[in-house]
Amino acid sequence: MVIATRQSMEDCLEQCESVLSIAKEQYKEASQQEHYNNSEFVQSQLLLESAYNDLEKLNHYANEEQKEQLQRMKIQLHQMRHDMISLRH
Repeated sequence: MVIATRQSMEDCLEQCESVLSIAKEQYKEASQQEHYNNSEFVQSQLLLESAYNDLEKLNHYANEEQKEQLQRMKIQLHQMRHDMISLRH
């Protein structure tokens, strides 16, 4: 049985934090500027989607404690994706 290593978990969660930071910045800019930087806004949405998919993959190899960590991050990514989709941009 393959399990998620602590390093793979840390790397994945760190990557997700980075993506969230980028997305939050793009959300903030989009909410202030309307249609400017549209490509960066869309790119950050794609990064969120990719990070979410990476979490899904890692979840298959995670133990229960790791799954809880992954679930919390998935909720954050999902909420940010929702906020970006809902923004009248």
